Amino acid sequence: MFVGVAAGAALVTAAQAATTLTMTTEYPATAMPGLGVSTFAELVKQKSHGEVIIETSFDAAKGIKSAGMIDAVQARKVDAGDAFAGGLSNTYPIFGVSSLPFLADSLQKARALTKASRPAYEKLLAEHNQKLLYTTPWPASGIWSKAPIKSVADLKALSIRTYDDMSQATMTKAGAKASNISFADAMPRIAAGDVNAVLSSGDGGAGRKLWEHLPAFAEINYAMPISVATMNLDAYKALSPAERKAVDQAAAETEAEQWKRIQGRLKANYDNMRKNGVAINTQVAPSVKKALKDAAADSVATWKQQTGADGAAILKRYQGK
Repeated sequence: MFVGVAAGAALVTAAQAATTLTMTTEYPATAMPGLGVSTFAELVKQKSHGEVIIETSFDAAKGIKSAGMIDAVQARKVDAGDAFAGGLSNTYPIFGVSSLPFLADSLQKARALTKASRPAYEKLLAEHNQKLLYTTPWPASGIWSKAPIKSVADLKALSIRTYDDMSQATMTKAGAKASNISFADAMPRIAAGDVNAVLSSGDGGAGRKLWEHLPAFAEINYAMPISVATMNLDAYKALSPAERKAVDQAAAETEAEQWKRIQGRLKANYDNMRKNGVAINTQVAPSVKKALKDAAADSVATWKQQTGADGAAILKRYQGK
């Protein structure tokens, strides 16, 4: 009996010694950001030998959407969070670079743009008492719609959910009725029919089962945006040196895994979408592409005005890649 009690006490002590940190995202566990959060949590547990536990939540379960993630982590409502960079950009424009239309429309370009942007991301996050953990790439953004988009007239008939001010402006200039709202807020409006299109990747749309309402997808390769995972610096500094090393290693490995994972993700998404009856248009009409590119023509100049020297430095690094 004495041995059993002693063993039980040891287990309690070990459990009490573990540090538990909270981490959240507004996306489903099956979406790319959700997979990143789960991967990071598992790696932290492994590398810290169970001394640091990341308690995860998804689907905006904490009531925090991407737009409010930096402020929530700074206020320590959560210790860490994953946020869609486009959602952050309305308050912090520097994060809008990955969503600039037709700037980085391939995985290679998206990786180079993310590398060029990282110093600016780290600088802004440090100003808000946090550190960048890792980035997660999204597949290229396309348009989910109720009816196929075959012409400019079809484009103008859209009432479309966009994900940042820039995409809202671009779609508005193209003639659509655009609303910049989070996925969580958009879903009831999509179900009600008020919104008949969504600018999103196959990944984001598949995670939300958009095919139930929007069974057409146009591959316009608008942008390959990213999500960013960030941690409160006080939470990080409270860890022991060995625990901080475990977090750093887990973050680096999660980033590598996410950029590797994306490579097979597009095919998997398309297979899943077709299985659920989505009509995928990979040959969008030239007139539609031209209308969108014309509408996006001023976006980089506008973003540079918003971001000043930091934005100019990102583009210089990216274009000199």
